[in-house]
Amino acid sequence: MTGVALVLIAFIAGQRVGGGSTTGGVAQRPVAAAGAAPSSSGGAMPAPDISQLSPRDRVDRLYDRIMRLDAEGKRDSVQFFANMAIPGYGMLPSLDDDLRYDLGRIEEVAGALVLARAQADTILRSNPTHLLGLALGMRTAKALDDTAGSRAFGTRLLSASRSQRGKALPEYERHAADIAAAVREADKR
Repeated sequence: MTGVALVLIAFIAGQRVGGGSTTGGVAQRPVAAAGAAPSSSGGAMPAPDISQLSPRDRVDRLYDRIMRLDAEGKRDSVQFFANMAIPGYGMLPSLDDDLRYDLGRIEEVAGALVLARAQADTILRSNPTHLLGLALGMRTAKALDDTAGSRAFGTRLLSASRSQRGKALPEYERHAADIAAAVREADKR
C-alpha cells in the first residue's frame, strides 16, 4: 500500500472520529451508524469524499484540523493527526513558503521543535524577511528556551513587518492572525 493511500485511509478514519466543526470550508458532522452523517432532514448523508481533493488540499485540511485541535487543547488528537500530516507534506512535489510554514507549525504543536525551527530556517534562507519564517523562528526559539534567538527573530520581524505586509502575499493573507500575534509578541519585548 502506498504512503498516499495510508494517509488517505487515516484521514478518512479521522473524519469519522472527528467532531462536528467546520474545517477548510467543509462542514464535518459526527458520523452515524453505517458511516453516514445525519442531515438536517433527519436522513443520512455520506461522509465527505476527499478522494477528489488534491494532495495540497488534503494537507491544508489536516493543517486546519490540527490547529483547531491545538487551540482546543486536544493533545492526543494533535499527535494523531500530526503523525498523519507530516508524511503527507513529504509526498508533495515541492514545498513553497506557505507549506513550509504550515509544516513547521504542525511540527511545533506536535513537539518536534528542532524540525519546526528547520522549516523557519529554510524559509529564511530564500527570503530573510519573510514574516512567516520570522514568526515561526521566534516561536520555536522561545519554545526551545533560546531567549536571545527569540528576541533576535522578534527584532527582525518588527523591522520587516511594514514592508513585507505591503507585498500582500497569499500566505500573509491566509496567516494574517498568526503574523499579527507574532508582531504583538515581538513588540512586548
